[in-house]
Amino acid sequence: MSTDKKADFSGVTSSVDTTAQKVEKADFSGVTASVDTTAEKVGGSTYTVKAGDSLSKIAKNELGDANAWKKIFEANSDVLKDPDKIFPGQTLKLPPKE
Repeated sequence: MSTDKKADFSGVTSSVDTTAQKVEKADFSGVTASVDTTAEKVGGSTYTVKAGDSLSKIAKNELGDANAWKKIFEANSDVLKDPDKIFPGQTLKLPPKE
C-alpha cells in the first residue's frame, strides 16, 4: 500500500456556457404572405389528357384553334417542361376561349 496522497476532487463544480445568442421569442408580427394563382390566366377549366392527344389537338378541340397550344403550354408551365411530353390521365389547365 502506498502512502501517497491522492488528489481530492470532492469540491470541484462545473458549468457549461454557450456561445449561441440567447433569443427570447421570435417576433413574427411583421410577417405577411401572399399566394399567386394562375386562375386569371386559365379561367378555371381543366382537361384530362387522353391517349393520342397533343397540345395542338387539345387546343383545336377545346379552344377552337390548334395554334393556341402555346397558351395551354404556358398555363401549365408549372407541370410541363416539354410541350411534346404529355401523358394520358394528366390534368391540364385551359386558358379561357377568346
